[in-house]
Amino acid sequence: MKGKLILIPCTLGESELSAVLPADNVHHINSCTSFIVENVRSARRFLIKAGIQTKIDDLTFHLLNKHTEASELATMLQSALNGENIGLLSEAGCPGIADPGSEIVKLAHSKNIQVVPLVGPSSILLALMASGMNGQNFAFNGYLPKDKNERIKRIQFLENLSFKHNQTQIFIETPFRNNHILEDLCKHCQANTSICVATHLSTAQEQIIRGKVKDIKPKTIDLNKKPSIFLIHKY
Repeated sequence: MKGKLILIPCTLGESELSAVLPADNVHHINSCTSFIVENVRSARRFLIKAGIQTKIDDLTFHLLNKHTEASELATMLQSALNGENIGLLSEAGCPGIADPGSEIVKLAHSKNIQVVPLVGPSSILLALMASGMNGQNFAFNGYLPKDKNERIKRIQFLENLSFKHNQTQIFIETPFRNNHILEDLCKHCQANTSICVATHLSTAQEQIIRGKVKDIKPKTIDLNKKPSIFLIHKY
C-alpha cells in the first residue's frame, strides 16, 4: 500500500500555531517520516514548534527550491511508493501556492500517490478577503519585473486587464522593493483605481491598507522589508 503526500501549511510569520493551524494538522505531521522542504533549517524549527514526536535527527529532509533539478523529484517520492507518508512543507503559507511545491504534487498524481491538502493560511486568499475587491474573478500574477520600465508596463497592463474583465489583480514583491512598488502604483495607475496592500498577515503586526490611488500617499507608508501582498482593481 502506498503512502500519502501530505501538504502541510506553515505560518506566515511569528504567530501562534494554534491561532492559524487546526490541531489535527499535528496528527498528519506525526504520520510523516520524511519531508520535502524549501529550507531545512526553518522546516526543522517549524516541526519542533508544531510538536512533532519523532526526533528531528531521525527524519529525512529533501530540498525542493528553484535550484532543484526535475530529475531529482522522483527520488523524493520513493518512500511514499514504499508505504510511508511524506510531508510537503512550504516556507510560508500553503504548499504549491507561489512556491515550487506544485511540481512534486503533479508528479505524485502521476504515480497514483494520494495527495492530502491540509487547512492553513494563504496570504493570497487572506489579502483578497480583506481587500473588499472582486473575489469572484481574480488572478495571482506572482512577481512583477525587476526592470522599472518593464514593471510599469506590467502594472498598466494589469490595470487595464482588471477594468476589462472586472478582475482583481494580485501580486507580490521582494520585501526590500515594496516601497518602490507602491510608489509605482500610485504614480502610474489612474486616480480612481483601487489599491490594497496587506502586510504581515495573520500576525500581531498585521496591517491592511486600502484606498484609491488619488487618496494614498506612499511617502507616509513604510513597507520596507515587510512581507506584503498587493492588489489592484480598476472599476
